[in-house]
Amino acid sequence: MPYPDLLYAVSVLLLAYFVRGISGFGSGLIAVPLLALRFPLPEVVPFILITDFSASALVGGVTFKHVAWTEIRRLLPLSLIGVVVGASLLVSLPPALLLGILALFVLVFALRSLLIKAGAFKPVSTVWAYPAALTGGAVGGLFGTGGPPYVIYLSHRIEDKSSLRATLSGLFFLEGLIRIVTFLAIGLLAGGEVWINCLLAAPLIIAALYAGSHVHARLSNAQMTRLIGALLLLSSAALLLKAWSEST
Repeated sequence: MPYPDLLYAVSVLLLAYFVRGISGFGSGLIAVPLLALRFPLPEVVPFILITDFSASALVGGVTFKHVAWTEIRRLLPLSLIGVVVGASLLVSLPPALLLGILALFVLVFALRSLLIKAGAFKPVSTVWAYPAALTGGAVGGLFGTGGPPYVIYLSHRIEDKSSLRATLSGLFFLEGLIRIVTFLAIGLLAGGEVWINCLLAAPLIIAALYAGSHVHARLSNAQMTRLIGALLLLSSAALLLKAWSEST
């Protein structure tokens, strides 16, 4: 890998997993669109799948007692169906179209993060778990980052910040396991290069998670949401430009 590409990838991973250490989510949302600006999306998605799975195991394991398992059991069955659908689309859709869809998806979540003001906690019906699980699984299978539907739903079900962070990590760990099995079945994890790259990236990710976990207690949920929204807005704009250039 050329040195500029290597430096760029290291910077993206440090940023993405620093945010993950703070909030319990957001690493894939930040890393996938930014890495896709320089690397092919079908290579980026399996790589982030493995690194996110490992990060979920680390963060979720540390805070295991805070996980709301009832919510996870409610979400997983339809997540499985969504993952299979999304992974099938990943290997069949053209690259420019994939980038365009990813850019629009990230843009919608970025605008929501920036425009919706945090207010008093208002729990929603568990009925919303089913569309959240199906869309979250599909987006996860397609882009390796199914976070937003899960985050939106769980943030309206779990008020405690530490419990929300732990539950998201636990969910992403289990859903990531489903995605790994699916990706192995369709051949996206067959090569050894992705596994070697993940091992090389592990020290960076652990350091970033550790640093982010120490900032976790100092930021409010609203501040973290605004930060993630700003980062995603920039990455979605860059992705739209790349998708447009590849289609012309």
